[in-house]
Amino acid sequence: MPTTALQPNAPFFIALNAGSGHAETEERRSTIESVLGEAGRQYQLTTIDRPDAIDQVAGQLAQQAAGAGGVLVAAGGDGTINAVARQAIEHGCAFGVLPQGTFNYFGRAHGIPEDLGQAVHALLAARLHPVQVGMVNDRVFLVNASIGLYPKLLEEREIDKKQFGRSRLVAVLSAIKTILIPHRRLRLVLQIDGKLQRLRTATFFVGNNRLQMEQVGIPPLSDAVEDGKLAAVAPRTKGKLGMLWLMLHGALGRLGSPDQADQLTTFSFTQMQVKVRTLARRRKVKVAMDGEVTHMANPLAFRVMEDRLLLLKPDPELALGGEGSDHQAPAYAQRGLLSIR
Repeated sequence: MPTTALQPNAPFFIALNAGSGHAETEERRSTIESVLGEAGRQYQLTTIDRPDAIDQVAGQLAQQAAGAGGVLVAAGGDGTINAVARQAIEHGCAFGVLPQGTFNYFGRAHGIPEDLGQAVHALLAARLHPVQVGMVNDRVFLVNASIGLYPKLLEEREIDKKQFGRSRLVAVLSAIKTILIPHRRLRLVLQIDGKLQRLRTATFFVGNNRLQMEQVGIPPLSDAVEDGKLAAVAPRTKGKLGMLWLMLHGALGRLGSPDQADQLTTFSFTQMQVKVRTLARRRKVKVAMDGEVTHMANPLAFRVMEDRLLLLKPDPELALGGEGSDHQAPAYAQRGLLSIR
């Protein structure tokens, strides 16, 4: 892990995901360069044009950041943030985020502005905070990991976004469409902190993000995530209408309400093994992690990572100045406070 303090002018090594198109990428690049240039901060900004190049480019930047006592920075959505964070953990360097995705759960949970200009200003005045990391098999996740219907939702959402554009409305309508398609329930065998449990569900969701648990209305799981645990949620309901009804309650922040208690299985844990019984013996499991879908060996081993990611996040006592894309740095941005909290 990195040391508990950084030099006030530690250089930034920024991985910018170019997934949104050339014009938007150039605008984002210009914003980052403008703010950091005005602040006189050293940085290296690398644009990633292909999704399959993220790991390689982020690994190279992480190695440079570790050698220079600098900060590896991810500029993109939760999937990009996950990929770059993996390299920060592997190379033992501090980590920063410039959120640019649709939902930005990771950045929002840690008080990082969604406006890019404000996010860069916040990065200049941020402090190091240890952040909990979830693991499934040998892969990390910062927001959530899931199997079953949820990975299918994500795959369909990406297809629909390419056709109709990237927005939260498109994401919601895509989810409704996917839920209305017939889907198979999972038969799971769980070993939870040493205890056996069997479960049948359309989707199994493991959360590592306080904000997401709060938004769907399950406060006890929000508290658990803050207390060094992961949160598990699985709907018991059968059928399309039942899943749509649960989705509506989640959107309204009422999944944890008394009238929904018998529709969900929820619990927190530190270690858990999940075996999917509905799969053939050697077949891999489709897993969604922080918005990206991959295949992993069955059974799945979930746990809280022993080490924590050292994240540069804004001091809650300091308010951002300016609005929109205004690049005029607020006064505190010149302090360069980079000590651990």
